[in-house]
Amino acid sequence: MDDCIFCKIAHGEIPSKKVYEDDKILAFYDLDPKAPVHVLIIPKEHISSAWDITEENSDIVAYIFQKAPQLAKELALEGGFRLVNNCGDNGGQTVKHLHFHMLGGRFMAWPPG
Repeated sequence: MDDCIFCKIAHGEIPSKKVYEDDKILAFYDLDPKAPVHVLIIPKEHISSAWDITEENSDIVAYIFQKAPQLAKELALEGGFRLVNNCGDNGGQTVKHLHFHMLGGRFMAWPPG
């Protein structure tokens, strides 16, 4: 997508503070952190939201969840972390590119405030 900010970040058109990158995903620090550690994990392929996950592209979600423990270890989140996906306007999704927030570095209360 030409106007997708996360696609531009994934393609290196917009700089980010990268945590991890391979040919499928990119993880980078959120510019407006909600926890001491707040990283966004995105697929490089444009998928608008969880609504758009199909049998053909669902492997990327499994891949992200496989990489999450590795990222958490690299980020020193031994005490635990939270992975969040916001879907749609009512779900709080502000960027229409599938992404997961990895939050940690403090106790995560429930329900979130």
